[in-house]
Amino acid sequence: MRIISICPSNTELVGYLGLKNNLVGVDNYSDWPEVVNSLPRVGPDLEIDMDKVEQLQPDIVLASLTVPGMERNIEELEKRKLPYVIVPNPKTLKEVGESLLFVGEVTNTTDRAKELVDKYNTFLEKYRGLSKQISEPTKIYWEWWAKPIFTPGAENWLTEISTLAGGRNVFDDVPVSSVKTDWEDVKSRNPEVICVVWVGVQKEKVNPKVIVKRGGTEQMQLHILEEHLFCRPSPKLLIGLEKIASILHPTIFPKFNENNDPLL
Repeated sequence: MRIISICPSNTELVGYLGLKNNLVGVDNYSDWPEVVNSLPRVGPDLEIDMDKVEQLQPDIVLASLTVPGMERNIEELEKRKLPYVIVPNPKTLKEVGESLLFVGEVTNTTDRAKELVDKYNTFLEKYRGLSKQISEPTKIYWEWWAKPIFTPGAENWLTEISTLAGGRNVFDDVPVSSVKTDWEDVKSRNPEVICVVWVGVQKEKVNPKVIVKRGGTEQMQLHILEEHLFCRPSPKLLIGLEKIASILHPTIFPKFNENNDPLL
């Protein structure tokens, strides 16, 4: 099966299912599994070069609608009669597991997908149990865009990750997946920790001065984190959970090992 993935999270799902050698092309932002570094790139997720996609003769294209504008890819795939599926757009950790099952079904790797999802759920249960030892959750502000400020609301996996890590998303009272807000609103919620995960921006390229110069951060811990461990709906979120939990409550949660993937 010749697979093209035009979204980083879909590429990661393929990697977990053991199908890395079936990949024949990926979008510009995919960075795992490592085989992607030697594959043809078909463009950024909002500007996919469908001529390239067509030339690679895929048996299936794994598409997504996680970002507004991606629907143009679907229209073009249909126009060219290229075989594709739209991987569901998860908002919760449970739905991330369901996406793995979905891709398993369309790539004939259902058994592998079920095995992974069992391990995935067992890991989440472990952290759910550990988090119950914490009587006063740490108040966390997540920032995934700076101008204007966007932060996850209640209907988002980062709110769940906060809870599982012994914390609480300070915007967990807003019943949406993504909240457009401002710095005064953030400060009024008195976060103890700021976690910066700007979507599509590598950790090394985030300038912490952008946050600090807003004022009022003196009593807050500032952490610049790897956005690919927190912003993509794939099982890599478990690594992100391991990391933030070990930062918030190092005496409760296991020490973080960046080379360890709980599913592999």
